[in-house]
Amino acid sequence: MFQTTSYTGSKKEKYDLVIKQLKALIEDEPDQIANLSNASSLLNQFLDDVNWVGFYLWKESQLVLGPFQGLPACVRIPSGKGVCGTAVADNKVQRIEDVHAFPGHIACDAASQSEIVVPIVKGDEIFGVLDIDSPSKGRFDEVDEEKLVEFVQTLQNYI
Repeated sequence: MFQTTSYTGSKKEKYDLVIKQLKALIEDEPDQIANLSNASSLLNQFLDDVNWVGFYLWKESQLVLGPFQGLPACVRIPSGKGVCGTAVADNKVQRIEDVHAFPGHIACDAASQSEIVVPIVKGDEIFGVLDIDSPSKGRFDEVDEEKLVEFVQTLQNYI
């Protein structure tokens, strides 16, 4: 049974613990949707000051909404559009301090002020993205980026 955990230590140490928890949650489960669902729930419970945590999956040349925690969201995002589509088109993490200053930002939740999107790649193919929004500008820093990339790398082994 999973319970809410209080994380202690440095920011990196806290992320290390949540990555260990992720592995324990998904290592024996072959179902992609179940693993993505637990991953989004785990991050939503772990991260403070966020209003949306979830996945978009690459299907038919576009991103399609996958498992998430938060308000209802945009269902389809073309490559190159918004923060998520740019992450796919560039195959690069997008860490945006102020989404309103991002050209072509797609506003699914009006409360979102900052965002981080990490591409998920399996082999040489795009699988999707991890997308996290915050109601605070500048919420995500270099440590968040480094450790969320590590989180996604762990997840990639089980999807």
